[in-house]
Amino acid sequence: MRKILAVSLIFFSVVLSIIALAAPSPRSTLKGSKPSWATSQNYTGAANASDKLGFRVYLGWNNPSGAEALARAVSNPKSKSYRHYLTPAQFRQQFAPTANQAAQVQSWLTSQGFSLVYTPQNNHYVSAQGTVAQAQAAFGVSMGMYKAKDLGLTLRSPSADVSIPSSLADVVSGVAGLDQSWEYIRPNIAVDGNAPPSAGFRNAPPLSAFWAELNSPYGYPTGFAAAGGSDPVFVPWSIKGHTPTQVKGAYGISGYDGTGQTVAIIDAYASPTILQDVNQWSTNRGLPPFDQVCSGKPCTSGGATFTQVVSPGTYNVKDNRAQGPTGWYGEETLDVESVHGMAPNANIVYVGAPNNYQDLDAAMNHVVDNHLAQIVSNSYGFHGDARLPFGFVKPLNDTFIQAAIEGIGVYFSSGDSGDETSVLGYAQTDWPASSPWVTAVGGTSLGVTSGNTRALETGWGTHTYNCNTTTLACTDTGYLYGSGGGYSTLFPQPDYQTNYGGNLTGKTGRAVPDIAALGDPNTGYLVGQTQTFPQFCNAHPATVQYDEYRLGGTSLSCPIVAGIMALSDQKAGVAGPHGFANPFFYGASGSGGPPSYYDVGSVKTAVARRNFVDGIDDCFGTVDRLRTFDHYSVGSPTQFTGPGWDNVTGLGVFNGIP
Repeated sequence: MRKILAVSLIFFSVVLSIIALAAPSPRSTLKGSKPSWATSQNYTGAANASDKLGFRVYLGWNNPSGAEALARAVSNPKSKSYRHYLTPAQFRQQFAPTANQAAQVQSWLTSQGFSLVYTPQNNHYVSAQGTVAQAQAAFGVSMGMYKAKDLGLTLRSPSADVSIPSSLADVVSGVAGLDQSWEYIRPNIAVDGNAPPSAGFRNAPPLSAFWAELNSPYGYPTGFAAAGGSDPVFVPWSIKGHTPTQVKGAYGISGYDGTGQTVAIIDAYASPTILQDVNQWSTNRGLPPFDQVCSGKPCTSGGATFTQVVSPGTYNVKDNRAQGPTGWYGEETLDVESVHGMAPNANIVYVGAPNNYQDLDAAMNHVVDNHLAQIVSNSYGFHGDARLPFGFVKPLNDTFIQAAIEGIGVYFSSGDSGDETSVLGYAQTDWPASSPWVTAVGGTSLGVTSGNTRALETGWGTHTYNCNTTTLACTDTGYLYGSGGGYSTLFPQPDYQTNYGGNLTGKTGRAVPDIAALGDPNTGYLVGQTQTFPQFCNAHPATVQYDEYRLGGTSLSCPIVAGIMALSDQKAGVAGPHGFANPFFYGASGSGGPPSYYDVGSVKTAVARRNFVDGIDDCFGTVDRLRTFDHYSVGSPTQFTGPGWDNVTGLGVFNGIP
């Protein structure tokens, strides 16, 4: 199975002309509020007027240029204001919309028949519910159904840019939720099999404990060769799954445990077995279990704590295309166990949206406006930032600016579809990884020796080969998945990348990713999760039990980096958290110098793996595959791995704690 998983801003951000006044009309158009996929050629009919929908009307920051300038200053090690962060209350006082401005929006919405749901403390949005008919009347636009060809779905969208009363034009910056762009969001998790993780998944043996412990009978494909101590003739079998000890050993991580630090993780839904799973997994790894579990608000105690929160004011309008929660249970398991593995004494605050779509942005606002953590890990994204309406992009980008001002580092996985050519037919970067106010984390293929040192590491870009177990011949069936990366067509290159130079010289778009860590599921991470296993071969009854399996994707890379940054903040001590660290990562450091990186180079090699046909056992047999490393070609043709920054691994992987 493969689940993929995606204003005028003075310096970093895209120039978005959101509000265009249409004088002397009493209404103003929100330019860019219709998504690019809602075209006349894709129109299939009118939306059902009685369908219910939930949406958010976003209010922009007051003095947005001042907010951006402050965000740059507190994030730049060369600035006198470096790490002089504001509290949420101070941010609200200086930049948030006023209560009166929020009341104007609320009053208009209620006058249109909508039910108000929630407005956060920073007045960043007003969420409401109503029908399609009410939305059409209120926003002065018809709602249609459009064929999203790359998804094979028919989605709802306004048929033109929406409009609002001109009296609100200086207040409202966008509307999210009228269209179904959320269909493009996916957890950036990659695993092979025919069932979602929560429905039971196992890796088939043979499985090595470390790189090249066991060798397959298959030879290397043309252009690929042995690496890292592999047999020069035979491709090694895949590993059972890397452990925190192996990853830390390969990356030179030691000396800190994350004590006193807090990492927030945002996903959709919430696994009902997460605490017992992570504690069992921790016991099996020799790591401390969580000392205490809390709900609603972060808690404190002598050891690491786990807090599970559902952000308030979110809504769950039923939709028959909403992704089910079970696939996200594996995402949460991977995220929590990855952070805990890197920083076992750090507190974790898990914030789950009640659905897989538009409430993820509300969850981010909740974390930032309540300063629930100094690091936020996000392992999901949209295929292609330019496919989203500006009214969806800008408000979340504003939240990232608030995070930077408050000293919160926001990390996003860069995606699992390479440059998106295999999905969209053309190169695109994923959103929100393409925001210049977040750190985008790409993925690598990693081999670790029996002594827990790096055997090899290269860019994660995979072609899959089907193997004949009799003739031992393997045939390339094409690009499968890989680290997201490329150059945004929505955001210009930010100054920290312009000043870096190197491979970024002459590039015009925000380049993705910034840094990288282990991601390739063929060299992935061993996680433990309670799963439902069906009856095996008519001999064993169905069971619900804890089991361990290998998992990967940039959904792994991102929380690994978040955990390492918790160690980095602990190491910094009284200097305080790094906050938005991209200027630091790219070398804009005062006296301390930029972090040390392992510059990931191109290593053309492969690994063999055996898959259960049913993803669980050998009842229906097994199939053998070869998976190549650092292989892009047709599926992701604009990507490369090489010296310096590259659009697969960014600056590289951390060489020790930054």
